[in-house]
Amino acid sequence: MALGTRRTALLAAGLAALLTFTTACGSSGPAGPGGKATAWALTGGDEQVFRTSFGTAGIDGQFFGNDAYKQKIRSAVGAGQAPTLIFSWGNGGMLRSWVDAGKVMDLTPEVQKDPALTSRYLPSVAATGVIGGKTYAVPNNSMQPVFLFYNKDLFARIGAQPPSTWDELMALVPRFNQAGIAPFSLGGQSKWPQLMWEEYLVDRIGGPEVFTAIAANKPGAWSDPAVVRANTMIQQLVDAGGFVKGFDSISTDSNADTALLYTGKAAMYLMGSWAFPTIKQADPEFASGKLGWTSFPSVSGGKGAAADIVGNPANFWSVSAQASDAQKQAAVKYLREGVMNDTYVDSLLAGGSVPPVNGIEAKLAKAEDPQYLSYVYGLARNAPNFQLSWDQALSPGQADALLTNLDQLFGKQITPEQFSTAMNATIGK
Repeated sequence: MALGTRRTALLAAGLAALLTFTTACGSSGPAGPGGKATAWALTGGDEQVFRTSFGTAGIDGQFFGNDAYKQKIRSAVGAGQAPTLIFSWGNGGMLRSWVDAGKVMDLTPEVQKDPALTSRYLPSVAATGVIGGKTYAVPNNSMQPVFLFYNKDLFARIGAQPPSTWDELMALVPRFNQAGIAPFSLGGQSKWPQLMWEEYLVDRIGGPEVFTAIAANKPGAWSDPAVVRANTMIQQLVDAGGFVKGFDSISTDSNADTALLYTGKAAMYLMGSWAFPTIKQADPEFASGKLGWTSFPSVSGGKGAAADIVGNPANFWSVSAQASDAQKQAAVKYLREGVMNDTYVDSLLAGGSVPPVNGIEAKLAKAEDPQYLSYVYGLARNAPNFQLSWDQALSPGQADALLTNLDQLFGKQITPEQFSTAMNATIGK
């Protein structure tokens, strides 16, 4: 499961079956009833926002569980039977393959006609829809950056402040352990939560260029010193007792790792912004007064900016190149007028989501949980680089190998150098 779909997947657990937007839905090709433009998206999460906007725009929408969608969309695009509007995670391996195959429409001419199509979005998020200097996708829902959640009461108990540097983080580990508190919660059984540590450390040490080379399949890119150092630091954290005991048997899908934070068993939790609604629902009192959040620490001597973030910049819409001219026109009109208009933005905010739209500070201030929502918005607004989760940015085969090798790294079954060797073997596959 990709990091960019965590919040949606958690809300939609078990909903792998197709849900239809209207009783007339059911077409598997690019044309809806009466030749209407079509769209496929995910169940859960922001589904209702999509449903409402589709209805207003006359779009024929269909909804799928996460895994079911990924399987169906790959087959549909390959067979020339994609919906008019194609849901994706931005400029990762999936979208890049569609661009290379000429399956999605180049939206650059539409941006040139009306720059607001992309300029209304935060630059760090809009950039995720750009490949090779051309726009192929635009955001359609909320931002989901990853950062450190922490338990204020537990920090007060040992008289400490949240870490702003890696050295401070490591110094906190023995202090929490001595107090009988796990420094970090981690759902290691699910594998993907471990990836966030890798992504942040590599960025903090070597900057975004390191992963850019990896994503470009540069030979030997996984042996970059930043990758080796990051993985060495991860194993040092494991050896120091940085993670809750038995982390490799804790599942994120059941929210067991999240519970450790608000029940006082773990002091910190590296996770995406989608964790907040879960915490709030489980323990509203904790969420309102005892929950803190802060950015991932900087690393001494590192090249990456302390304001860089990782996670899910947003989900995106692309337009099928196989759609009819009328469907393309309807889709582009929807992207201009139906997506992220005032009603759309208000609906996202009401659901606790943070839209990647410029100039919504006043709306955030009036929303429920304004402090938290404004923090998430500020992270993305100020980020020099918003890195799409690696398991979405890479090809499916590489992503699977990455999670497997990273799990072995956390389990001390392989060394940092062996990790790099194994991942270098996946380049170009």
